[in-house]
Amino acid sequence: MSSKNYQNTAYTRKESEKAKKAAAAKKRKITIGVIAAAIIIIVLIAVFAGKGSDFKGGTYYADIVVKDYGTITVSLDGDTAPATVENFIKLAEDGIYDGLTFHRIMEGFMMQGGDPNGNGVGDDGLDTVVGEFSANGYENNISHVRGTISMARSQEYNSASSQFFIVQQDSTFLDGQYAGFGTVVEGMEIVDQICQESNPTDNNGSIPEAERPIIETVTIREAE
Repeated sequence: MSSKNYQNTAYTRKESEKAKKAAAAKKRKITIGVIAAAIIIIVLIAVFAGKGSDFKGGTYYADIVVKDYGTITVSLDGDTAPATVENFIKLAEDGIYDGLTFHRIMEGFMMQGGDPNGNGVGDDGLDTVVGEFSANGYENNISHVRGTISMARSQEYNSASSQFFIVQQDSTFLDGQYAGFGTVVEGMEIVDQICQESNPTDNNGSIPEAERPIIETVTIREAE
């Protein structure tokens, strides 16, 4: 072997060792990067988990005061529909419902209200809530019989926000498609009166703005 070939071989070995060291260093950097990313993800999960809901479920009461009519008291079932009840309570305690109206009323069916826009087409940017009903994968045995309070929504299952409706007459065809979350325990005669006195302008129950019953307040009480 000539000296020239020997030098070339030594050079090749040296470069090979450098390449191996560089590859090892790169691998260590990648490993450290992966570990760091994993730690960040774990921390973020812990942070967001800490910000989760602390709603404990149970029974609550909502006193819905309707101007010139009186108070409709509704028992809210926080065990069957916890996300829905928590959302309704938050909106009520934040005063969102104060001054809103029942904009859609159909005698023999239901009365619907709670839309900040007053027309039934939007909830003014409020957060939506998961649809707690069987068609959306949630067990909910609250049937849409007379006195049931339930969430209105669009065709999207998880689109409910602030709009709700109170069933005047049994409408069990809604079961499994809408999130019932309570029932009227006092003031059903007020629901009847409002439905009977309504004068909708179309077959969808649209009520003229000047004739819409006004929700003065919604007050939440815990069951004793």
